[in-house]
Amino acid sequence: MCGNHIAGEPVVRGLLQAGIRFDWFVCPAPDQHEQAQVAGYHDYAPLAEEHGIPLYRPHTFSLRSARDIAFFREHGFALLIQGGWQRLFPEEVLATLRFGAIGIHGSADYLPKGRGRSPMNWSLIEGRRRFVMQLFLIRAGIDDGDVIDAEMFDITPFDDIETLYYKYSIVSRDMHLRTIPKLLAGEVHARPQVGRPTYYRKRTPEDGEIEWEEMDVYEVYDFVRAQTRPYPGAFGTIDGAPYRIWRCRPFDTRLTYPNAGYGSIVERFGQHLIVNCRGGLLLLDDYELID
Repeated sequence: MCGNHIAGEPVVRGLLQAGIRFDWFVCPAPDQHEQAQVAGYHDYAPLAEEHGIPLYRPHTFSLRSARDIAFFREHGFALLIQGGWQRLFPEEVLATLRFGAIGIHGSADYLPKGRGRSPMNWSLIEGRRRFVMQLFLIRAGIDDGDVIDAEMFDITPFDDIETLYYKYSIVSRDMHLRTIPKLLAGEVHARPQVGRPTYYRKRTPEDGEIEWEEMDVYEVYDFVRAQTRPYPGAFGTIDGAPYRIWRCRPFDTRLTYPNAGYGSIVERFGQHLIVNCRGGLLLLDDYELID
């Protein structure tokens, strides 16, 4: 198992509880995560220790160093699965696997639409209403392998990136449990991806700025819930001060404050702030001033 993201931990834990045996975990060290600027980093060392699984700290996050490739060649693993891994696997590593590697990716559409980075975050920002999870056989390209299983779930108006990761964990665990035995028995029927690919670009913390003059109240809501914890959060200037917003909700579209600018506080109720937006009012539930 190669993993470094918090969303993969419940999946891997579920597979362990179901009796899937892992020979090794591969997980970058915390200082490697900081250098690579990986949001949502998770260290699998405690889970490895809990289950008596040896842990390999790769020399490079890309797994392209001679030492990392030698590790995979030496062990000759049957199968590789991901516990959240934000890098492409090099061909030299994939060639050492007897059955191959299982990737998991999703977007609001079936692959090859929505390849690339941060598809859940983008789907929330775009106001999508479903998410299609797909297992595929990893090749050296970007999410371009043959698909071996697919399942979808709702993106409700009440979800945020955290709750979508809960759904991701449930669906990913169940797909792995029904696919791994078939793959090892040679009973999986993979299908090639059909259509013209589209790609999401990587999001950075700087992409989280709220444009009050451009976004309406529902767009701001989608923007905030796409970037809440474990990500760096959405931020914007409110009454001249920088705020980071973790939780908010559309408050009303009929109450108006025509003399208030967009991104200004129009009411306070205890710790709750009401902010004027295009097309309505936004209620801030969880926020902080940025130093």
